[in-house]
Amino acid sequence: MNPTSDKLFDLTGQVAIVTGTSRGLGQYFARALAKAGADLVLTSRKREALADFAAEIEAMGRKALSLELDVRDQASIERMAAEAQAAFGQIHILVNNAGCNIRKPALEVTWDDWNQILDTNLRGMFFVSQAVVRGMIAHGYGRIVNVGSVTSVFGFAGLAPYGASRGGVRQLTMSLADDWGKFGVTVNCLAPGWFRTEQNKVLYENKEWVEYISDRIPVKRPGQPHDLDGAVVFLAAEASRYITGQTLLVDGGMTTGSTRATVAPKP
Repeated sequence: MNPTSDKLFDLTGQVAIVTGTSRGLGQYFARALAKAGADLVLTSRKREALADFAAEIEAMGRKALSLELDVRDQASIERMAAEAQAAFGQIHILVNNAGCNIRKPALEVTWDDWNQILDTNLRGMFFVSQAVVRGMIAHGYGRIVNVGSVTSVFGFAGLAPYGASRGGVRQLTMSLADDWGKFGVTVNCLAPGWFRTEQNKVLYENKEWVEYISDRIPVKRPGQPHDLDGAVVFLAAEASRYITGQTLLVDGGMTTGSTRATVAPKP
């Protein structure tokens, strides 16, 4: 593809898989891609949880295919990829959004906690990418966007396994970019800063914590979901065709190293 400048962000005619779209940021990513013209494959562990959102995407004039996917189950991954390929013929974009977190002090993390987080956030991401990229390679084109986190580059107490998984996402992104670039597939990591999600909503109920985290962000506020729209479309579009293996932090400047607030309140 060699689009003119007015087509750099146009996804018309393309198909995107977004994992974990029953709620949260996954829906915002899917919605942003649909607004840019893409048809969607929506996934969740329970297909019925996608019904309302699929109807919303279709009301925008886009196709929306709802598929079950458990990223901790290899058979489920392979089945989703095959069904998506069969339905659309070509998958152009994959947004690896599905993830989980268990917030605990490191001394309280159990073996099962660790496995649940790493299996979902890292192992699942790799095998979903592997299953979907086969079709991308066959067509000589693909965009893979791995959703990481500010914890991909920063450490935070109470998030040891989560931070390990997101740091792994950053490294995985670079390895896959090197592996698959020769096939016309780019792989990048989109790393949000502090955004309110189902995983961390309890933190946002603490006014002192919100003030603390806002003070550490140069733009003086946590992120809003629509702040990610431009980044996900950019990494999915031809505008980013010569960018691969990179981590794009959308964090309001938090990773500039601002440490104005010195004592964090308890969540």
